[in-house]
Amino acid sequence: MNQINPIYTRTSVGVMETNKVLRNTYALLSLTLLFSALTASLSMVLELPHPGLLLTLVGYFGLLFLVTKFRNSAWGLVFTFALTGFMGLTLGPILNAYISHYANGMQLVVLALGGTGLTFLGLSAYALTTRKDFGFLRGMLTAGILVAFLAGLAAIFFDLSGLSLAVSAMFVVLMAGLILFQTSEIVHGGETNYIMATVTLYISIYNLFTSLLHLLGIFGGED
Repeated sequence: MNQINPIYTRTSVGVMETNKVLRNTYALLSLTLLFSALTASLSMVLELPHPGLLLTLVGYFGLLFLVTKFRNSAWGLVFTFALTGFMGLTLGPILNAYISHYANGMQLVVLALGGTGLTFLGLSAYALTTRKDFGFLRGMLTAGILVAFLAGLAAIFFDLSGLSLAVSAMFVVLMAGLILFQTSEIVHGGETNYIMATVTLYISIYNLFTSLLHLLGIFGGED
């Protein structure tokens, strides 16, 4: 009579669960990016004003809280699209500002978009193929993002252009690290909820894109 190896069975189940989370995460991420692009385009066409820092933060953290609270239900998907759609609406006015302010504004947007895409694909592929565990980045990323966020607020309130530049550079590095960390977490079973994995990767892509756009505007913008 054939005996089933329990270790082999657990390993096989773990691999299948990991692959399922990966498939669901990238499928949902693709849909949310498309939806965010749609709302950003709509915001640009309608020339909607930027909602402002306070409303943006309230909307972002409020919707993020709802996503986290309902991450294990269908409502989690609803709030995920609400969050990414809202972020797209806030992005539209930013893109319009760059396009109208810089003579090469559209080129800057395309370059930032291309750089974001290549960075995300390259880092994701590296984490998936090497299967290296980037869990050690958790503490550094948490502290770094908090410091960068507070520094960003200080740069806005006190109109410190030099600090704003440094914050954008910090976010490029931090978001690259977050992509590696989150992908590694999925691969190694540390993240089993594809909704939360999707939101983390989306936020990484969003912040990476806006940070690159800011840097390109400073160093390559033509007034």
